[in-house]
Amino acid sequence: MNEKQNNLIKNSSCFISRLRLNNFRSYISAAIDCEASFVVLYGANGSGKTNILEAISLLSPGRGLRRAPFSSFGNIDKNQNQQNNWAVALSLQTPSGQVDIGTGMSPDGTRKTRINGANVKSVQNLSEYIRLLWLTPDMDMLFRGPKSDRRAFLDRLVSTLIPDHNISVSNYEKAMRQRNKLLSENGDNTWLSAIEKQMAQSGAAIYFARLDSLTHLQRLVNESIDEANFPASLLSLSPLFEDKEPPVSSSALENILIKHWFDNRNLDRAASRTLLGPHRVDLQVIHKQKNIAANFCSTGEQKALLIGLILAHARLVKKMSNITPILLLDEVGAHLDPKRREALYDALYELKTQCWLSGTDKILFESLKEKAQTFKIDLGRIIPV
Repeated sequence: MNEKQNNLIKNSSCFISRLRLNNFRSYISAAIDCEASFVVLYGANGSGKTNILEAISLLSPGRGLRRAPFSSFGNIDKNQNQQNNWAVALSLQTPSGQVDIGTGMSPDGTRKTRINGANVKSVQNLSEYIRLLWLTPDMDMLFRGPKSDRRAFLDRLVSTLIPDHNISVSNYEKAMRQRNKLLSENGDNTWLSAIEKQMAQSGAAIYFARLDSLTHLQRLVNESIDEANFPASLLSLSPLFEDKEPPVSSSALENILIKHWFDNRNLDRAASRTLLGPHRVDLQVIHKQKNIAANFCSTGEQKALLIGLILAHARLVKKMSNITPILLLDEVGAHLDPKRREALYDALYELKTQCWLSGTDKILFESLKEKAQTFKIDLGRIIPV
């Protein structure tokens, strides 16, 4: 490890020292060696900047920052007219030494995850070493878009605190699809009851994980947010039930959900979907200083609220897991005025973590100077600057 990397590991819980891509989207084979707190990727739209951030994001629970199918990441072999198997690997420097982690699509069509060359059961195992948070341009419409986008955003935040949360969400959605199918086919009631019990177990776990995470996040927002540049948020979940408050214990909530779904099978059958559950809950955000719902704020205010939430959540993850998350910020500075952009860079530096930033114009990152390592991205080529 060189002197710059030694200084970086002293100021962070972990950082990526080397990224390797194989047959990933626009990259047949590529590598980046890192030695700075800020890794800047700049280039024209469509040059492959976001592909690099997306590759890193796959080393966390879920489907990455674009939520794309794993089968879509491999680039196309034009000679054989087929999609290649892809792989992403990182060398991660931690206070305990180097850890090599990776994931990819194997020849048999399954996704594999490795730690120090050994296969592990799932990507959740990587959370012992690395946590990741990201912002993308698509998230600029988070507060005005559909509830499903806000739930997905919330669940990504929760997963950085509780890695198994992603499993609960997946199990719940799978069981709900089975229930909806059985209802449409007038399936066996005993089998329906078994599925509703599975849904209730996962649903209660989802609800309380979200609630607990938001409680801790709100407390940290109140204590430490930079209100001058990134306004504080008031956070809550929309009601799970219209006519009553949810119970405070997981087992009690499971029983209530089971009874509700049993009593409302005919109603759900007529609607061709399950009308109540954690999949219907919304993340509600209010601009604290103005007392205005985020969806009624200006575009600039919404961006600032979103950045403030990510900064606060990064501090929360560090506090609760002792691992400061690495941040992936795609085009984050493009629509910020110079003052707020500089405030963002200062806040990121204070986090003492590694931040990967992308943008079309190199000048957006000029003030980072020696803190940043800069690469020009040009149609699958990574050029150190």
